[in-house]
Amino acid sequence: MNRTRRSLLAARAREMRRTMPPAEKKLWYCFLAEYPIHFSRQILVGPYIVDFFCRQARLSIELDGSQHYEERNLEYDAVRTMYLEMEGIKELRFPNSSIRENFEGVCETIHQEVQLRRNDVCTVPLSLLINKH
Repeated sequence: MNRTRRSLLAARAREMRRTMPPAEKKLWYCFLAEYPIHFSRQILVGPYIVDFFCRQARLSIELDGSQHYEERNLEYDAVRTMYLEMEGIKELRFPNSSIRENFEGVCETIHQEVQLRRNDVCTVPLSLLINKH
């Protein structure tokens, strides 16, 4: 990827961090920001910006709004997922509605995946990790 494209993507990622949608804000501020294994938000991974990324667990988390279910975006997301998988990164995708309707279930899924991918993580009950704001 050329330097100009990477600079443009980095600027876009910074803007996305400043203007996170409500579902991303909730997941970030009520769970991932305080999670014991470090997550970053709106980070560049190759030619893509991922919503949340944990380098130690090689785990990407994507929250999908309705635009992700349009034909054109489904194809883009499939290619993107394939790229991440080829880089050894597991991608978890959740619709925004899951954050509203099943927040603890989403957090549990993320927590279980981190534990699977990090055998050095001590077992901490999920209830101690969720910020109940």
